[in-house]
Amino acid sequence: MRDTRFDTRSSEWIGDLTVWLRENAPDNREQLDRLRRNLRRAREQELTPRQKQVLELYYDQGHTIPQIAEALDLNRSTVSRTLRRAKDRLYRCLRYAL
Repeated sequence: MRDTRFDTRSSEWIGDLTVWLRENAPDNREQLDRLRRNLRRAREQELTPRQKQVLELYYDQGHTIPQIAEALDLNRSTVSRTLRRAKDRLYRCLRYAL
C-alpha cells in the first residue's frame, strides 16, 4: 500500500463540513415562529404575576438573581425557586407545541 499524505488539516475539513451542514440543513423557521408565538401566549396565560415579573426581569431586562431579589425585597432562594417553577411550567405547556 502506498503512503498517502494529506495536505489539509483536519480542522479545515471539519469547518468545511460545518458550513456544508449549515447550508443544507432543513429550514425550521416555521417551527421556531410557532414556538415563539406559543411561548408568548404561555407567558401571558399560564404564569402567576410573580413568575411573569421575575421572568421579565431575568430574561428580558438581564438582571441577575441577586439584583432581582434586592429589587423585589425577596430572598435569593425565593427568586431562584420562582424562576425554576416558571420555566418548568412553560416547558410543560410548550413540550408538545411543535
